[in-house]
Amino acid sequence: MSEPRIGERHTVVLGVAYDGCEFRGFVVQHEQRTVASELLAAIHAFDPSVPKLRVASRTDSGVHARQQITAFDTDRVMPMRAWVLGMGKLLPDDVAIHSAERAPLGWHPRFEAKRKRYRYLVHCARLPDPLLAHRAWRVHALNGLADATVAVMAEELAGCRGTHDFKGFAAAADERQMTERTMFDTQVRRLDGAPSVVALEIEGDGFLHNMVRILVGTVIDVALGRVAPGAIRRTLASGKRHTAGQTAPPDGLYLETLMLTAPLSGERWPLRAE
Repeated sequence: MSEPRIGERHTVVLGVAYDGCEFRGFVVQHEQRTVASELLAAIHAFDPSVPKLRVASRTDSGVHARQQITAFDTDRVMPMRAWVLGMGKLLPDDVAIHSAERAPLGWHPRFEAKRKRYRYLVHCARLPDPLLAHRAWRVHALNGLADATVAVMAEELAGCRGTHDFKGFAAAADERQMTERTMFDTQVRRLDGAPSVVALEIEGDGFLHNMVRILVGTVIDVALGRVAPGAIRRTLASGKRHTAGQTAPPDGLYLETLMLTAPLSGERWPLRAE
């Protein structure tokens, strides 16, 4: 991809990470602090004409991201290094730019993200840990979690693997008509060095509103004996929300990675590791 001429409109793609605790989600909302509003404020220091951001995944209030991808169109020609370091000086501590890359004009990360991987952290402890507050869901009834229960959780979550209609795992506010998604992988494991924290990971080609949180809530309800094992498979078969478990809170949810259909070929900073 050739370097744009001065004043030529082009697309810049940002790799972003953020702590979602103090944000009302990603997208801009009137008189609310959001990730997009903070990013746009920093972008406008260099190009006030940028109207909006395009994003790979619209995370909700309280949800975190280690690798979010967002893009915008600009006619301000700067090295990608300048976007990363320049914006970094203007952003608050709870949001950071990890990379910038040039893309064809109009490139949209939502249509180019072929896989998304989410992680959800559950703190299985009777007493709170202030370092995990708002970053993991504390389920005190799982204190002293046995390996056999972790195995039950893993088996339950694995029930969502494959291509299914996930309408039974969507929030009522989700009005999308196309509710079929493919889940490629699921994992449930204790975190290294923190055996009371369990990570549930789900990788798929897309997710409905609150889908990961309902899947996690169902797994936890099965682990607690509130719902019979096989609830995920039953809900996939029935398509009814009431056959699944609770909706887990947003605190423990992280957008971990996004995989694109094809790598971009424009200028990038930092360079990819070989």
